[in-house]
Order: sequence, then C-alpha cells, then structure tokens
Amino acid sequence: MLRLRKPTLNPVERRLGAALSIGDLRAVAARTTPRAVFDYVDGAADSELTVRRNRAAFASVELVPEYLSPVDAPDLSAEVLGREIAMPLIFAPTGYTRMMHHEGEAAVAHVAARHGLPYALSTVGTSTVEDVAAAAPGGEHWFQLYLTRNERLNEELLDRALAAGFTTVVLTVDTPVAARRLKDTRNGLTIPPALTMRTLLDMARYPSWALNKLTTAPITFASLSSIASSGIDAVRVADVAFEPTLSYEDLAWLRARWPHKLLVKGILSPDNARRAVDAGADGVIVSNHGGRQLDRTPATLTMLPEIRAELGPDPAVILDSGVTHGQDIIAAKALGADAVMIGRAYLYGLMAGGERGVERVVEILREEYSRSLQLLGLNSTAAIASHHVRLP
Repeated sequence: MLRLRKPTLNPVERRLGAALSIGDLRAVAARTTPRAVFDYVDGAADSELTVRRNRAAFASVELVPEYLSPVDAPDLSAEVLGREIAMPLIFAPTGYTRMMHHEGEAAVAHVAARHGLPYALSTVGTSTVEDVAAAAPGGEHWFQLYLTRNERLNEELLDRALAAGFTTVVLTVDTPVAARRLKDTRNGLTIPPALTMRTLLDMARYPSWALNKLTTAPITFASLSSIASSGIDAVRVADVAFEPTLSYEDLAWLRARWPHKLLVKGILSPDNARRAVDAGADGVIVSNHGGRQLDRTPATLTMLPEIRAELGPDPAVILDSGVTHGQDIIAAKALGADAVMIGRAYLYGLMAGGERGVERVVEILREEYSRSLQLLGLNSTAAIASHHVRLP
C-alpha cells in the first residue's frame, strides 16, 4: 500500500516533475530566471488590470457536466482553418524568446511539431523562419507579421515565410505604439536596453543562465537582420512593430499578397471582427495581447460569444490571453472558439527547463483538458457545447 517515490537525480527533471500546474511552472521560472527576464514575461501594461481580468473571467466560469455517457478515451482533436490538430491549442508568437532560455524558438517548434500543434513565430522573435523550418521540418508553422512602412521589408518577410513552408500569416493589429510596462522600465529592459545596476547584479545570481547567453548566438531580432545590417540602430529596428497608420487598406494589400490562410490578431469587438473578415481575413484571434498593450480592455473570454455571433460559424475564431488550464480551453470552446493560444504559459515552461519545460506545459494542459472532458461526460472536443458552460 505504501511505496517510496524513486528519487530523480537530474535537477531539471526533478523540478519539472514536481510541477503539477502552470502555476507551479511559473513558480519554478521565478526561481531559475533573472528577475528582469521573469518580469518581462509575467508583467503587463500600466496597472496590469487587463491581465487580472483575463484570469478572473476564466475563474468565474461554471462547468455543467452530463453524466451516464461512456467516455473512455476522449478524442481531443480539433479542426482549425480546415486542418486537424491534436487538440485545440496553438503556441502564440512571443518576442525575445531566446532571452528566456537559450534554446528559444527551436525548442517550442520541436514540442509543437511533436504534438501536432501549430506554432506561430513572431516578427520580433530571436529565430528566423528558416531556423524554425529547419528545427521542426514536419511542423505546422505560422508567421506573426507586423506590417511596417518599409514595403521592401514587408515583401521580404512574406517571401521568406512562403519559401520556408509557413501555412498561415497572423497580422497583429493591437500595437500602434509601444505600451508602458512599468516593470520593464524599472528593470531597464527597454528598447534599447538600459540595464540598472540592480538588474545586472541580479543576473549575476544566475550563472547558468548568463553562461548560456554568453556561449550561444547573440540575441537579435533575427527576422529583421536586413534592416539592422543597413546601419539602422536598435531603436528603429524595434519601431517596426509599432505602426500607428495601420489600416484596413493594409489588410487588403496583405490579403492580395499572401496566398494562404490569414488571421488578424488583436480583435476585441464584433464590428472590428466583421470588418477584418470582410477585408479578406480567414478569421480572427480575440486577443488583448495578454494585457501587455492597452490596459483596462475587457477580458477576451467575455467578448468571445459576441464576436462568434457576429461572424457566424465559418470564419476561424481563436481565443488568446489568459489561458493557463485545460478547463480554460473547454470554456473557450463552449463560448465559440475553434482553439486557444498560449503565450506566457509555455514561456514559464521554457524558463523552467528549456524544451523539456515546454513539453511539460503540453503534458499538463493535455491531461487537464482530457480529464475535464471525462468529468463533464464528453467524449470529444466536438461534443463541447454552449450549455456546458455558464458565465456570471
């Protein structure tokens, strides 16, 4: 009846094995990563109200089960943009990924491909589309695009993504200007960096992290190397992400230019969603940038039903921001999403243990999702319906 647990000698495997939730991985990440780096991932804009609203919305959901239905092994698969994926989960684009852990985007791409899940590479990522394609040649790769005033750069980014076999472009529209993230400013983790003495001393407390940064390739905006090589400084390179003149005309240009699937990320209103689809998008990503751009916006989960009602059943609707549990996926599915995106969740895993940490994130979310389907009496993702969820 009683057995001792076999000890795990590898410290990374030990701490990952002890992590039973995304919250546990967040705690590990906070212990193993310099404060400025952790704050960059964990923090949000201004008073950080939106990031708390995202989590509060998921926490307020009530799940309504249906029992006496046989649920032995639920079918977790879902259809997104006409393609089947292993479960309704997508790896969101994140910037500076190799700053969190030297394995960076390649580690995320490996895990995504291994589990049959899409991965979206950011324009301001620290790996190129070619790097990701080479790291996970069998993966479903998306490219998140910041359209800029530099038409040559826009063309170059799209051509490279197309040549690398990327299937979907994600146009992010909620970054007309840079948000004010107070933690990053206090830590000096700005663009360009202006590190404080406290930040440098704190980084020195993590010699393994620092050594990996010193012995691996420099951290740069890899996809924007052609701009940097032309003599434009880091401030201007970073400014490509913030375009206050972005319009529906730009979206129409992108639709004409890109031959495959196109999503618009950063949508929070039904009217915005309708106009994006009418301009040629195949769907929208309901997102408030995880609370990292405009503070005081509504939680994405609360806007999801209205946006789905406006668009009807055909366009893709993906929910982003605040997902940290398998039951969050069920809530989003029930309220109209085809799938969800995770960003912070997998970055916690990356900081906690590189590729093995990202793998642990998928294990946790998949187990929570599968178990919760069984507890609800549902035998598949397709069986999730609106009456399985109640909102206040």
